[in-house]
Amino acid sequence: MTPEAARALFPVLDRLAYLNAGTFGPLARDTVASVDEELRSDLEKGRFGRAYFEQMLGRRTETRAALAALVGAEPEQVSVTGSTTDGCNIVLAGLDLGRDDEIVTTTEEHFGLLGPLHASGARVVAVEPDAEAIAAAVTPRTKLLALSQVLWTTGKRLPVQELREQTGVPVLVDGAQSVGAIPVDAAGLDFLTISGQKWLCGPDSTGALVVADPERLRVARPSYFSQIGYEHSGSFEPAEGAARFDPGWISSATLAGLLTAVALRPDWAFERAAERSARCRELLAPLVDVVPGGATLVAFRHDDPPALVARLWEAGVVVRDLPGTGLVRASCGWWTNEDDLARLVAAL
Repeated sequence: MTPEAARALFPVLDRLAYLNAGTFGPLARDTVASVDEELRSDLEKGRFGRAYFEQMLGRRTETRAALAALVGAEPEQVSVTGSTTDGCNIVLAGLDLGRDDEIVTTTEEHFGLLGPLHASGARVVAVEPDAEAIAAAVTPRTKLLALSQVLWTTGKRLPVQELREQTGVPVLVDGAQSVGAIPVDAAGLDFLTISGQKWLCGPDSTGALVVADPERLRVARPSYFSQIGYEHSGSFEPAEGAARFDPGWISSATLAGLLTAVALRPDWAFERAAERSARCRELLAPLVDVVPGGATLVAFRHDDPPALVARLWEAGVVVRDLPGTGLVRASCGWWTNEDDLARLVAAL
């Protein structure tokens, strides 16, 4: 598939320079068609019966396998969730941390991670997003490193595997801005969250949690999918592998859309996205103060980001402001072309 053919998958690109996959990736025609087909079946045939539920469970199995393959994990290590925040909450609740425990994180994390950290009851230690600062903050009380692999603000990458090996402390990795954007390997990571609607261009409310060793994490928020047998007392036999952490029902239509979106990704997606983001930085450098970063997010400073984002929208360019940071962020995917970047430059 050529870049031109790949780009044609996304109708929104016919109208807009869509540079906002860090929030929501563009939807492909085939992805929406898969969702529509499943919903049409529900409409005409109803949602009941053994065949219906077996199909739904089969979709979950397919989804585990597809997302596991993206990050070099085993399907048994994957829990199907609705978001990266779901995954963070599952991990933090299951670790049973208390006020005498510490979690080391950074000052540039998204609330999708910070919220669950603060709800854990542990002491949260936030340091600059720098490998040396993170390692230096570890003490005998540190029970977890909770870090984004790619910062949602600047796109800076953190060496999460190296920090896990250096410190010996388990690591929870927020993969919202990495999985689907850059090559990601789950090896050496205790917990990795995945967003389906961002760089994977899947439907809303899709994601996953990769758990290296499911037996070592307590099921603190059980759903019906957590068990293969239960007693009236509430005690239950956990499902095999990370499926025990699945937080609840996700429709077969939604999962069908995610599977289609993952299957549509070309082999050259990572290389193309890296080249496009580098080109974006190059074009913006003479015009604005581009923040050093990396990955596929390009952030730059502006004195009134909301006003600029609104003006760019009127020019057919979709980017976003990052509240409280003074930054505007452009997201460059494998579907981004030179015309998109030229429209951004011209509007600026």
